[in-house]
Amino acid sequence: QVQPVESGGGLVQAGGSLRLSCAASGRTLSSYAVGWFRQAPGKEREFVAATRSRWSADSTYYADSVKGRFTISRDNAKNTVYLQMNSLKPEDTAVYYCAADSRVSYYYTPGEYAYWGQGTQVTVSS
Repeated sequence: QVQPVESGGGLVQAGGSLRLSCAASGRTLSSYAVGWFRQAPGKEREFVAATRSRWSADSTYYADSVKGRFTISRDNAKNTVYLQMNSLKPEDTAVYYCAADSRVSYYYTPGEYAYWGQGTQVTVSS
């Protein structure tokens, strides 16, 4: 099984950028669909972005709230998936989680992913 590990969170001012990384141990991450989710205090975990595995047509998905600001990408040589976050807003503040699964039908749904990282905190100050 694959074990995602997130890194790259931190504190940034509104309008700034961060790049989150999701590295994997155990298996090749390119064989898995990977999703980024986030959870703010008192709120449910919500979908941010996702990318299909190498066995599917290359495609990415984004929540409307981040479309045009965030970009999900893979570096298969590094066995890592990135989430580039630009033009950050205070409402982007949350713990960001990376999730993976070999079979995903509904990329927006947390329950579709079996493997989760521990999360990384992103705080955007106004």
